[in-house]
Amino acid sequence: MASFYELSKTDRANLVSKIHRDILSDLRSDDYKKTVTYFSDNDTYIRKSAYLSVGKIYFEYQKLQLEIINTLKNLFKHEDFKIRQTVINAAGEIGKIDFTMVQYFFDTGLSDKHHSPRNAVIGSIKKMSEVNPGPVLKWARKYLHHDDKEIRREICHGIELRGRKFPQDILPLLQELQFDKTARVRNTLVHVIGQIAYKKGCLEIVIEHLKTWKNKELVAAAIEEIIDVHNRYKNFSAMTQSQAKIYIAANYKQSS
Repeated sequence: MASFYELSKTDRANLVSKIHRDILSDLRSDDYKKTVTYFSDNDTYIRKSAYLSVGKIYFEYQKLQLEIINTLKNLFKHEDFKIRQTVINAAGEIGKIDFTMVQYFFDTGLSDKHHSPRNAVIGSIKKMSEVNPGPVLKWARKYLHHDDKEIRREICHGIELRGRKFPQDILPLLQELQFDKTARVRNTLVHVIGQIAYKKGCLEIVIEHLKTWKNKELVAAAIEEIIDVHNRYKNFSAMTQSQAKIYIAANYKQSS
């Protein structure tokens, strides 16, 4: 069978419609065979079409919402990591609006034995926190000091997207990680600070907040990353690297 993007545009649209119809039919008949086939497909875009369909069906057919959640919970037990990954992505579509109903999948998925479902958690936190920040960031905060360093790193990375437009929403959470002893977590923290500081109006907010941080060594690394990002993303940055350097020099004085 041809992969998704080897198909013509018309054939792709027809396939997406078929996936939607098949999943809807499964939900109505309490038979998940076709859903499992799509959720486990080796083609990323087939799986994406499947989890997007689940999200659309959830909000379009309210009477099927409980059935959808129960179906996802059953599929979440599957040994195939691709199915668990797709379940988390489907939950992420639902969590853009109704996070409470799918929190379970993220509580559980953070510790999945395979990296793909864990990466799906990060991606889902990104897309959910961008449009539904209240409950998602409140939930994320609980894991900032988790014993598992990888979970702390995943949460730090996951809240990044919200910070690209609204750095003030995630800076207090990032601040809680400033003394984390794990290099992998610190490196992610520095990376995220750089990522939330280059769009219009964001550098000013980030620098003002960094003035309140106590870990000056971490802040110095973050500022170096911010300056570097303004060069790497020069086609997308609100300021040139030179302008960013001048602004930081004028507005951030590191105390001894």
